[in-house]
Amino acid sequence: MASASAPLVVVMGVSGCGKSTVGKLLARSLRAEFLEGDELHPPRNIERMASGIPLTDSDRRDWLLEIAQQLADARAGRHALVVSCSALKRGYRDTLCSAASQLAFVHLHAGRELLEARLLARADHFMPGSLLESQLQTLEMPGPDERAITLDAMLPAAQIAAQAAAWLAQTSRNPPRKP
Repeated sequence: MASASAPLVVVMGVSGCGKSTVGKLLARSLRAEFLEGDELHPPRNIERMASGIPLTDSDRRDWLLEIAQQLADARAGRHALVVSCSALKRGYRDTLCSAASQLAFVHLHAGRELLEARLLARADHFMPGSLLESQLQTLEMPGPDERAITLDAMLPAAQIAAQAAAWLAQTSRNPPRKP
């Protein structure tokens, strides 16, 4: 998609909420590129997480800056991009927004039981379920002043992606007013 209003979206939330699945479906719906944020982690971060060591703000800094660069490149090229990224803290989201002020966040929210069940069933991922607690403690819910929607991760992924696409269409017609 090449236009001045090409959507830039981060599908966010804790591990196991369905960011990648929903992000791919949403990207397809928007005719956008999909970027798996986990693929941009430096090897050291992956090693730490695979060892059950939670990442610090310092560990996440370069990773977030790389995602921000990808968003800035998409904005400059006027192409739509959907990125999966935990974006757990407001400061992390602010870093991403610094690259693309029109960035929208689709926050997938689920209860601990669902998240734990999904993480136990997941294979071939470096993030162990043991880190869920640290992510839940780190999560800062998007505020009313952020361009964000929170959706129920218990719903089918296709339904979540459709809700996100409808919200994005609505907010692009009626952009939020800056204070």
